[in-house]
Amino acid sequence: MKLNRANLAAMNRVVTSKPRLKIVHIGLGAFHRAHQAWYTARVDIDQQWGIVSFTGRSAKAAEEISAQDGLYTLIVRDSVGDSFQIIDSIAQAEDGNNVEVFNASLCDPDIAIVSLTITEAGYGLDSDGRIDPNNPTTVLARLAEALELRRNRIGLGLAVVSCDNMPSNGELLRVAMRDLFATFGREAIDWLAANVSFVSTSVDRITPKTTQADIALVQRATGWSDSTPVVTEPFSDWVLQGNFPLGRPQWELAGAKFVADIEPFENRKLWLLNGSHSLLAYLGQLRGHETVAEAIADDFCLEKVEAFWNEAANHLGTEGLEIPQYRDALIERFKNSRIAHRLAQIAIDGSTKLRMRVAPVAKAELAAGRDASACAFALATWVAFAIEKRVVQDTQLDEIASALHGEIDEVVVRLVSLVDPQLPDHTRFMNLVLKHLEAFSFTPSGNRLPNSNKGIENA
Repeated sequence: MKLNRANLAAMNRVVTSKPRLKIVHIGLGAFHRAHQAWYTARVDIDQQWGIVSFTGRSAKAAEEISAQDGLYTLIVRDSVGDSFQIIDSIAQAEDGNNVEVFNASLCDPDIAIVSLTITEAGYGLDSDGRIDPNNPTTVLARLAEALELRRNRIGLGLAVVSCDNMPSNGELLRVAMRDLFATFGREAIDWLAANVSFVSTSVDRITPKTTQADIALVQRATGWSDSTPVVTEPFSDWVLQGNFPLGRPQWELAGAKFVADIEPFENRKLWLLNGSHSLLAYLGQLRGHETVAEAIADDFCLEKVEAFWNEAANHLGTEGLEIPQYRDALIERFKNSRIAHRLAQIAIDGSTKLRMRVAPVAKAELAAGRDASACAFALATWVAFAIEKRVVQDTQLDEIASALHGEIDEVVVRLVSLVDPQLPDHTRFMNLVLKHLEAFSFTPSGNRLPNSNKGIENA
């Protein structure tokens, strides 16, 4: 039976209406549907916090879920089996390129929250972690323009909630919007400061890409024909810091945590989970693995992850973070072979991700007088991957391609500079990156030797 609200109502013998629209979300993807939409569905019993979700790049996701009245199946996959939940919090799905509908949604006085999952690359950050207000990404430019329309038409503020893997993501977005609002005048800037809150969050739930096998599984297990289910793990985490001028769902009833200082939680997640994911993405693929589970089962990969975690843990001393338990839990999550989290997916936009996930640990270790060898190895894996693959999916693809010429030491400096321009100033650290590259059997000219996986064994 086709999954939609009418059929669901007939099956359950209850009337199921769409929830009232109160949240605009930018970035209709699998993670949003496994995380924010799931949290909202769990607590919005009275259906007062419906979501209108806009795609980031393609209209396809909106078309698929619109055909199902916003409904989809969440497959929660643990090490022994699957459970199936129908999520109903998305009341409307739209093409993110439909500016007219986006502006109309932002100007609706019922809308109280705008949330974002546009990935790190969607913010267009420079090496200093700032946007260029003269050349912002399309998403941020549209958000600023829509907020200005809201100011002029209804004057109501709201909360803007970034759910992307960046430190102080709410503050970063606040600065970006303030800079963009400068073109609207002083009155607009003052309104933004007084009426719009920017909430920082730390989000965590591994969500691999849905496959045709998953779609077939939903049909067999539930009887529903669902063209767009989402697969996720049982674990979920959401930590938030900030105010909501027009209210919010009681997400804490589903396990979300509201804190006064989010930075330690952000760093724990960015460095331990995301940092090791990036390390595994490049090292694992260079060693012939395709998924996180395959890579973490490789003793050499596990050893390098543990070494990186040891360096990161030196700067995660805040009480309540429970770092040993968090590390143990990550290993168990990574080992879940039934979650096919593909390394190629994680590897996308490495230059931006490594800037958030590895570079801060490296600089903290160097500032403490240590050599940051594990961080140097993590960067070396990305350099090796870029050299071998030549074509990588990255927002700085042109810059990476330009860097891949000349002697190996020059290539390394140019590539590491794309991640963080300050790191090449540390000669000892850069020498370690070069030394670690020897494990991948690179010649001085930058060419990779045959059968180099053997060289990685004894790095």
